[in-house]
Amino acid sequence: MPEIWAGVDIGKEHHHCVVINAEGERLLSRRVLNDEAELLELLGDVLEISDDALWAVDLNHGGAALLIGLLVTHGQSVAYLTGLAVHRASATYRGEGKTDAKDAFVIADQARIRRDLGLLRPGDEIAVDLRTLTTRRLDLVFDRTRQINRLRAQLLEIFPALERSLDLTNKGPALLLTGYQTPAAIRRTGMKRIETWLKNRKVKGAAALARTVVEAAQAQHTVLPGEKLAAAMVVRLAKTVIALDEEIAELDALIEARLHEHPHAQVIRSLPGMGTRLTAEFIAATGGDMEIFASADRLAGFAGLAPQPRDSGRVNGNMRRPHRYHRGLLRTMYLSAMASLKSCPASKTYYQRKRSEGKGHKQALLALARRRINVLWAMIRDSQCYHVAPPVTSAA
Repeated sequence: MPEIWAGVDIGKEHHHCVVINAEGERLLSRRVLNDEAELLELLGDVLEISDDALWAVDLNHGGAALLIGLLVTHGQSVAYLTGLAVHRASATYRGEGKTDAKDAFVIADQARIRRDLGLLRPGDEIAVDLRTLTTRRLDLVFDRTRQINRLRAQLLEIFPALERSLDLTNKGPALLLTGYQTPAAIRRTGMKRIETWLKNRKVKGAAALARTVVEAAQAQHTVLPGEKLAAAMVVRLAKTVIALDEEIAELDALIEARLHEHPHAQVIRSLPGMGTRLTAEFIAATGGDMEIFASADRLAGFAGLAPQPRDSGRVNGNMRRPHRYHRGLLRTMYLSAMASLKSCPASKTYYQRKRSEGKGHKQALLALARRRINVLWAMIRDSQCYHVAPPVTSAA
């Protein structure tokens, strides 16, 4: 057991640190700038009190990154409490006031009392890079979806027939809208010239796309108010979608290259349904190292795939998903389970068995994802790629 506990209430510019002993007495209380020099000075002052210290924080990313990095570099143990846990614990302490000093004390005292807090572990360089790349890619995908929705809304105001006809998730239709947006312009240009324009820009299916937009233009001859300015906005939005597509493609190349360097990448990718992006997201969430998970059950709990009991009184067998789990890892395993139905007979058989038991589509996929967690954990533990088990034949 440590001799002292240092609780740090994390902020963007400043942190507040409170150090307590085994009796809960305050030995130090200080507000420090989120700066390397001041944080190192704080670390030295705390270690002067005792070398046996346990640090606790209420944030494990963002403004806490520098502090956590310094503590890990200097061999300090760092525990993590969620902000919600700190907020709920604060209500059990005397006084209704809220200050950074009180929050820091609560964090330190909870670290002193509780024995179930997990310690933060430094991620390896590749896993940290993949976390950065996959997070950025997901942000871009969300931005792209928003821009496409705005583009559809703008196009709907001036050219409803074209909005219905185009699949703006593809590159060709978005590129078309950078050159042609109104029914009159499309009719004046004609099908052949539009087809040539698309082919010069290496658009697949140029003839079919040109035919589609001309047919849409023939269905509308009315010029709506504000068409000229709206057409200019359509061009801007279409160019933004194309730019986002290009940046996503660049990130995919970076993810592929960085993923290739991870020692467990080949093992994880061998599992049917775990493509490049899902493998990268899995490593980003877990580090790709199963040492921190003592069993497949713990990995499943981290992913939110291990139901927790909610029993009380006469209510028994009431299972619910835990409140605390990694949403990104759950998404990764769910999508991989869905993808495996097309390429893995074993997964398809297990899914169909769950459906025959009366489970819905989503429930069956979650059950399949839970089963795949067991397989994936064992594969990484043993450094063995996935292989289909040979059929069992009875002796003659």
